[in-house]
Amino acid sequence: MKSILQIARRELLILATRPIYWFCMIAAPLFCYIFFTTLMSAGLPTDMPLGLVDNDNTSTTRSLARNLDAFQMTGIAHQYASVTEAREAVQRGDIYGFYYIPKGTTREAQRQEVPTVSFYTNYSYLVAGSLLYRDMRTMSELASGAASRTVLYAKGATERQAMAYLQPVVIDTHPVGNPWLNYNVYLSNTILPGLLMLFIFMVTVYSIGTEVKRGSMREWLNMADGSMAKALTGKLMPQSVVFLLMGALYVGYLYGYCHFPCNCGLPVMLVVMALGVLAAQGMGVFMYAMLPSLRMGLSFASLWGVISFSICGMSFPTMAMHPMLQGLSYLFPLRHYFLLYVNCALDGYPLLNAWPYVVGLLVFIALPVLLLKRLKKVVLTVPYIP
Repeated sequence: MKSILQIARRELLILATRPIYWFCMIAAPLFCYIFFTTLMSAGLPTDMPLGLVDNDNTSTTRSLARNLDAFQMTGIAHQYASVTEAREAVQRGDIYGFYYIPKGTTREAQRQEVPTVSFYTNYSYLVAGSLLYRDMRTMSELASGAASRTVLYAKGATERQAMAYLQPVVIDTHPVGNPWLNYNVYLSNTILPGLLMLFIFMVTVYSIGTEVKRGSMREWLNMADGSMAKALTGKLMPQSVVFLLMGALYVGYLYGYCHFPCNCGLPVMLVVMALGVLAAQGMGVFMYAMLPSLRMGLSFASLWGVISFSICGMSFPTMAMHPMLQGLSYLFPLRHYFLLYVNCALDGYPLLNAWPYVVGLLVFIALPVLLLKRLKKVVLTVPYIP
C-alpha cells in the first residue's frame, strides 16, 4: 500500500502541474454540463421559422395560417408570393420549410373535391424538419376534418354522429419516462455521461502513454517494485477520485438541481455513475494495451467514444440495427450505462433487476487485470513513436 500511495502522490503532482489534465478532467466536463443543459433549457425548440405560400388567400386559408402559427414550435416568419421564392428562402437557410396552399383550395373543400395542400421541410436539420413536418401535417388533418364536419352538419348529422365518422378511434397518448417530451431530458442524460467517458478514455490513454514518451516508465515501475498492478492502481487512483467527483456533480446537477426524472433515487444513480466511470478507465487501459502508441491509443479512444453515442441506443434503437451491430453495441460502456439509466432512473426498477448491465460494467472494470502482463511488456519494450 505504501508504494501505491507514493505513486498516487507522484501522479497528483503530475496532474497539478499540467494544464491539459485540468482541462480534460474538470474544465471540459463542467463546460459540457452547463452548455448542453442550458442550450436545451426550454425543452423543445419554439417558434421555428416557417414560410407560407397562400395563393388562395380566403378567410378560410388565412384562419388555417393563423392556427398553424399558433403552434408552439411553429412561427410563420414570412409569406411568399410563389413556391420559387419560398424554395430559395429554404436554400438560403432563412426558413426550415414552407406551407403551400394552391388557388381554389377553399372552393374545392366546400365542394368536397379533395383539395391538395403541400408542405416542404429541410431535413438537413433533422429536429427542425421533423417537428415542423409534424405540425403542418397535424394542421392539414385538422383542416380536412373541419371541412368534412361542415358538410356532415349541412346534411343533418349531429355532432356525435359527425365525430364518430371523422374520428372512430380516439387516441389517448401517454409518453412514458419523459411525458413533457423534453429534449433536454432525452439527450442530456446520455450525451453528458458519454462525453465524460470520452474524456476518461483519453486521459487514461494519455497518462500511460506519456510515461513512455518521457522515458519515465522504469521509474514508475520501480516505485511499484516492478508490479504493474501497483503501478497502475497508484496512477489511476487520483484520476478516479477526480472523475468520480465529476460524476457525482453530474448526478446532483441533473437530478437534484434540474429535477430530471429519477425514479430510483440519487444513491442508485451515484452507484451507476461510479460503475460507468471505473468501466471507462478500464476500457482506457485496454485501449493502450491493444495499441501501445500514444497517437494510435488516443485515436482509438476518441473514435470509440464518438461511436458510443450512435450505437448505445440513444439516437437509434439498437434492436432495429443489424444483428452484428446489436452484439457489437455491448462492447461500449455507454451502452450498459444507458440501459441502467433507462431501467433505474426512468422505469424505477431496482438495480438488481438490471444485473446483466451491472455485470457488463464490472467486466470493463476488470479488463486491466487481464492485461497486466501485456501492459508491462509494451511499456517496457515498445518505443515511443511521434
